[in-house]
Amino acid sequence: MAAPPAKAEEISHPPMDQLQGLEYCIDSNPSWGEAIALGFQHYILALGTAVMIPSFLVPLMGGTDGDKVRVIQTLLFNEGINTLLQTLFGTRLPTVIGGSYAFMVPIISIIQDSSLETIIDPHTRFLNTMRAVQGALIVSSSIQIILGYSQIWAICSRFFSPLGMVPVIALVGFGMFDRGFPLVGSCVEIGIPMLILFVAFSQYLKNFHLKQIPVLERFALIISITVIWAYAHLLTASGAYRHRPEATEFSCRTDRANLISSAPWIKIPYPLQWGAPTFSAGHSFGMMAAVLVSLIESTGAYKAASRLASATPPPAHVLSRGIGWQGTGILLNGLFGTLTGSTVSVENVGLLGSTCVGSRRVIQISAGFMIFFSMLGKFGALFASIPFPIFAAAYCVLFGFVASVGLSFLQFTNMNSMRNLFIVGVSLFLGLSVPEYFREYSIMAHHAPAHTKAGWFNDYLNTIFSSSPTVALLVAVFLDNTLEYKESARDRGMPWWAKFRAFKGDSRNEEFYTLPFNLNRFFPPS
Repeated sequence: MAAPPAKAEEISHPPMDQLQGLEYCIDSNPSWGEAIALGFQHYILALGTAVMIPSFLVPLMGGTDGDKVRVIQTLLFNEGINTLLQTLFGTRLPTVIGGSYAFMVPIISIIQDSSLETIIDPHTRFLNTMRAVQGALIVSSSIQIILGYSQIWAICSRFFSPLGMVPVIALVGFGMFDRGFPLVGSCVEIGIPMLILFVAFSQYLKNFHLKQIPVLERFALIISITVIWAYAHLLTASGAYRHRPEATEFSCRTDRANLISSAPWIKIPYPLQWGAPTFSAGHSFGMMAAVLVSLIESTGAYKAASRLASATPPPAHVLSRGIGWQGTGILLNGLFGTLTGSTVSVENVGLLGSTCVGSRRVIQISAGFMIFFSMLGKFGALFASIPFPIFAAAYCVLFGFVASVGLSFLQFTNMNSMRNLFIVGVSLFLGLSVPEYFREYSIMAHHAPAHTKAGWFNDYLNTIFSSSPTVALLVAVFLDNTLEYKESARDRGMPWWAKFRAFKGDSRNEEFYTLPFNLNRFFPPS
């Protein structure tokens, strides 16, 4: 006898404005002890990018291990300041503002500038290159400052829909695939155990409670890192990596970074510590592309963070306000000399979901740790000596978490529509395929596809089209606003999206996004 057909409610799930299952949302807080421990966990995770970027760039500039440590300290110090500014006065979402890989193309272009490469003395070349990067960051930060504070980005966001945002948010996570398993594979003996342990603690053993706290779910990252870091140190001390290839030693050993021996005990970063910035129109124009990419990637990350913090999507003026403060952060990066610009730390957004804690206070505490340990050089360098494959293993989980949040926006759209299937599929595919073409071309030809005599133009195109979320946004928003857009408003999810555009469109917006210290009196929602 045939089984009765399933009822509609048995095979579908009603769309939900806010994610369920989070223990603490954006404006609810765990106990102080738990919040401090969670904040330290976010700080440890943020170290990965803060160490990777200077470790790659500083040697290319002629810098020493001591210079590398100072850049890492300065970057962490600014990350702490920018995170506090963003959580207090920007979007107010629980987001860590970290270093951005989007700035690598224009910065490498500056490093390879003939006027800098010909400097013989390595230290002088390092300082002159740093000052050139600072000048480019200071000038290009005006892009986000103007687009954000003038509310121009809020006007642009009128063209975004849930359907158009799906590929952007998804590729904020999926677009980081080259910083996941490829780095794990550089030292599988510590990368694979870290990946297995992190998944086991955060998912399979998450119901283990100690004093009514799900300890293994909440602190899976810090416990896994501690265990695998100790294991990696044991392998290093026992001589397991003697006479191994240099690349293996660099990835696996816990004593190869030379950070602890090179770090001062106390060093407080300050503006213009590398000298007066130098300004070049070509360098600044090239850097502006990275600032635009950072803006687009952060827009996707803010929307993912709002969902993982169990908040409503940020209203247009709140999103624009956050971009303005992010531009201010890039200006500070240029003044202090962090060697890169700012963007939302995607891995820390993923950690909100992994821990089921989206509290703003936790992120503000992590900012305090960044500032504190950036000044205490030796202690900060100790934590920064964690091998990269350990971070990469965590990224495999956390980047995937953020990507899946992007896909969850499909619940507000009609995915039985051929139009919607076409837009999502093409934008996702091109968002992955175009940047991969630019990467492979660069490896094969030793220069990027855009290779004209105008260096700033090359940097512009190569930066824009090397970013998966940026390509996805260009394709998805164009198609979504030109293909039968008037007849497809409901299919695109616009009726659901519309109420969150304005600050007063939903009563929960005031709870989540009102400025502190009664500042809304002076800066009323537009």
